[in-house]
Amino acid sequence: MAVRDRDRFSTATRIRVLGEQTAARVYRSQAKRQVRRSRLTGRAALLALVLCSMIVALAYPTRQYFSQRAQIAELEQEREEARARVEELRDLKARWEDDAFAEQQIRERLHYVMPGETGYIVIEPAAAKQTRAPQGTAGRPWYANLWDGVDKADAAR
Repeated sequence: MAVRDRDRFSTATRIRVLGEQTAARVYRSQAKRQVRRSRLTGRAALLALVLCSMIVALAYPTRQYFSQRAQIAELEQEREEARARVEELRDLKARWEDDAFAEQQIRERLHYVMPGETGYIVIEPAAAKQTRAPQGTAGRPWYANLWDGVDKADAAR
């Protein structure tokens, strides 16, 4: 019995017992962590799944909402442009109802002159060259070039 008591209180025995107790504590704490970790991972996965489902469910209506708002803004812009154009046309119509404006436009656009007046049209030198000889490439008339283009297109087939 004395040997046992001495063996029981020896340093080696105490270290071995302490090591076993420590190992048991570490093993128990790791097991608890794994249990907690697995529960937390399951919850996190479920939460992630719910969030992804909500995002997917709301993505299409949200996209539709924003595209419709953009379309509404575009249509409102077109409506404002149409209103402005209508106002311009109303103003132009009112001006054309004035005899003095109509006479001025007729004289200017159609080159009309009143009886007893002499009408003159001034042609700029650059414009005179273009109107005198309407020629295309290589000094030929434009219709000759057009016809050659038709012939080339037909020959390519």
